[in-house]
Amino acid sequence: MSDLNDPRVLFAAERTLLAWSRTSLTLMGFGFVIERFGLFMHVLLPRAQHLPKGTSFWVGIAFVLLGAYTAIAASLQCHRVIKTLRPAEIPDRYNTRLGSITSVVIAALGVVLTVY
Repeated sequence: MSDLNDPRVLFAAERTLLAWSRTSLTLMGFGFVIERFGLFMHVLLPRAQHLPKGTSFWVGIAFVLLGAYTAIAASLQCHRVIKTLRPAEIPDRYNTRLGSITSVVIAALGVVLTVY
């Protein structure tokens, strides 16, 4: 619980959430690139049958799922912090759930990317 009665505490929590959201997007993008790189190598080197198939696929999927998990964990953490704030620390008519909703949407898109 914060005793500062300062809205900057809320904004700091939201900045942290957005930093984790960027991190989760980066992990998902990196996973997608890794997964597609395996397909690229298969097309580029069709005679190289000694390369293990599926390794880049599973590593890429793991990165995408790690990104989705990171987005959900960051959203939950931010929600826990915001619940501890006093009303004086939250500006009037300020939507404190927008960042968390964005993170949940990012996680859902990561799961959709995994299924794709």
